[in-house]
This record gives sequence, structure tokens and C-alpha cells, in this order.
Amino acid sequence: MSDSIDLPLGDEARTLYTLGKARAFAPGKPFTSRVAFAAAHIVARPAGADAGNDAGNDAGNGASIDWDATLAYRRHLWSYGFAVAEAMDTAQRGMGLDWPMAQTLIRRSVAEAKASGYVVACGVGTDQLPPSPNISIDDVVRAYEEQLAFVEGLGGRAIVMASRALAACARGADDYAGVYDRILSQVSQPVIVHWLGDMFDPALAGYWGSREISVAMETCLSIVHTHARKVDGIKISLLDAGREIEMRRHLPAGVRMYTGDDFNYPSLILGDAFGYSHALLGIFDAIAPAAAAAFAALDAGDVKGYCELLEPTVALSRHIFQAPTYFYKTGITFLAYLNGYQDHFVMIGGQETARTVGHLATLFMLADKAGLLSDPDLAVQRMRAFLKKGG
Repeated sequence: MSDSIDLPLGDEARTLYTLGKARAFAPGKPFTSRVAFAAAHIVARPAGADAGNDAGNDAGNGASIDWDATLAYRRHLWSYGFAVAEAMDTAQRGMGLDWPMAQTLIRRSVAEAKASGYVVACGVGTDQLPPSPNISIDDVVRAYEEQLAFVEGLGGRAIVMASRALAACARGADDYAGVYDRILSQVSQPVIVHWLGDMFDPALAGYWGSREISVAMETCLSIVHTHARKVDGIKISLLDAGREIEMRRHLPAGVRMYTGDDFNYPSLILGDAFGYSHALLGIFDAIAPAAAAAFAALDAGDVKGYCELLEPTVALSRHIFQAPTYFYKTGITFLAYLNGYQDHFVMIGGQETARTVGHLATLFMLADKAGLLSDPDLAVQRMRAFLKKGG
């Protein structure tokens, strides 16, 4: 097959792109110097596909999931040494994946992890409760409690996700403190608290009771300090390295910072003289082989090798997560399709159309430059088929 492909870049611009040399990354083992979660995407079942015995598992909004391919992708991530963050925004939580579907996904992932000795933590939120200024704080607490009981009832670990419902009805910082106090007081094992910025979800603007990040951070830190024994760590996704470092330096001893910064993750994970971040990242879904090799280098004390492995992935990640940031799932799913982890480019809710052809063509080139097209011939074949289908 030709090692060149004609790609449209938008505004009638085109380029004849010649692929680089493919790079092979070997599966790895769990990392020792950092804790690293990959937030995993879901594989949809295209309309008209045989639902088999899983038809009864598909609930709400007509969403349909290919469970075999979805779980196979989690095994792919586990094989490279990552823990999996399940049913998070990367899995289209709140953008097509409702709570009934998330329950099935969580149940299956937890069972798979237990059977094979893998690590998984699951998103606990309030998405069964429609956001409204008319709901009560007690309603929000009950919604969190329902999801927490479900996850912990399976023996799963919880990630306490930011709540659209709480953002809609809270009158100030005291309401956030009250909700998290009630939830964190009853968890059976330490959880990860999740702060998702409004670039990822506009409905979360003003989370923690203020649109001023410094004020919001004070509220969040106060909650974490009060419940430090019940908090394994906090994941912040603000795409602001300075803010993350500031917060990291004020965390209680023993509470981890999990970077959710898909723009600046190499330096934040590497750290500085005062500390470093662990990771819970959606981009790890797409760059798992290279990221795993980088973590292995870091574990071995090879900082130069770590940087050389991760640096080429940054341009790809910044492209995938460019504004509107919440459409990043489209790029992650497209790369999984190019690499043969799913046999189609279809997403629940029609999210495959959320990015332009030019955006996805540039993604193809950046993935190749990062050595992340595992089978270049297959990737070219699928890219050409995608372009032909799109006219």
C-alpha cells in the first residue's frame, strides 16, 4: 500500500502526506512511580447491527453499546499497565451515556477487572437527576447516594464526579460543602474527587460556588482537608498548569493530585522540587502505548526517555482537546477506529459528526508523527474509506 495519502485540511486546502516509520510499543506492567488512570471511551453498536443477547441491556435515549468491543478496549488499556477510569465523561457520560447504561457498563467493567486482577474506578454522579434550580440539595445528595451505593455494592472504587444538578441548584459554597460532607462521610473506602472545568462541561461553570478559580479552589481544598482520610486524591481538569501546581502544594499529606490536564500532562506528571501529579486522563485512551513506555522510563529513572516519548503526543492531545473541548471524544474514538480497535466510526448520539473532516485529517497526521498508528496500512485504508464516505 502507498505510504502517502491525499488529505483535506479545510477551506479547500489539501496536502499529500507521507507517513513516517511505524513504531512498536510493547505491552507493559503497572507503574511504580506514578498512579495512572486512563479514562476509557465506549464503542457504539451501529444502527442495524445484530444486538445479540445484549439488547435488553440498552436503556435510555436509544443508545446502543457494543459490549464486547468496549470491554476489549479496556483490556487493551489494562495490558499496558493503566488503571481504568470507568463511566466518566470520556465514555460520553452526560453526552449520550445515561445512568441506566452507565450501570451496565460499570457492572461489566468491575466484573472484568475482578476476574483478571485489574484496577478500575467508576464515576459516581447525579445524572439520573435533571439539573434545575428548583431541585433541592437533599435531592442531589440522594442521587449521589444511589450511585455510590451501586458502585460500592459491586465492590468498586468511586470517583465522585462533579454534578450538573448541584451546579444548577447550589446557592453558594456552603451548599457544596454540605453535599460533599454528607457523601464523603459515608464512603466505605477513599475516593477520587473530580473537578471538571467548564471547558469540558459548560453546565459546571461556577463549581464550588464561585466563578473565581482561586475562591473555588479554597472551598474545594477546605472540603478535602476536612475529609482527608476519605479522599485518595483529587482530579482537576482546568487546562491550567499553574492552578494545578498551586492546588497540589496545598493538599493534605497523603492526598494525591491526579492531573486531568490534557495540554500539560508531561511536565505536571514529571513534577518539580515540591512534588508531582499522578494522572487520570482521557488522552491516555488514545496514547496508551506511548504513555506506558514513558511511565516505564520514569520508573527506571530515565527522565530524558520519559520526555522524548511523551513530547510528540502533546500536539496530538492539544488538537484532540481543542475548543469546543467537550467534543474530544470524537477524536479519541476516531483514532481507535484507525488503529483497528473498533470496526466502524460511529458514536452514540451521533457524536462522530462533532468534528470536521479537516480536523480528523490533521489528527491522522499528528497520530502518525507521534508513532501512534499501530498499523499504518490499515490506518491509511480506513482514512481513505472515511474520506470517500464523506465525499
